[in-house]
Amino acid sequence: MPLPLAPIAAFAIRYGSVAVAAYAFARSIERGRRDQRHEDALDDAPEGVTARRDNEQVNATARMRRVIRFGDAGPGIEIDAVSLTRIRFRKV
Repeated sequence: MPLPLAPIAAFAIRYGSVAVAAYAFARSIERGRRDQRHEDALDDAPEGVTARRDNEQVNATARMRRVIRFGDAGPGIEIDAVSLTRIRFRKV
């Protein structure tokens, strides 16, 4: 019995084009740098959500730190998610 190549070819073309596009996109992104001042600011952010409003801008921070364990005494993972946001309003 011959193997039907048309469905396999359509599948390969579809997912191959997605893989090539993802590879090209990943290659075009500039590699980020680590700035110690920013790392210190993220480490100093308090847990929870805070917001402050000045005349021209609103600053907000959010931090969630959790430890997830697999079993009672099993290995664990610490998740530390921090977000710093600045929204500036200016009349032009």
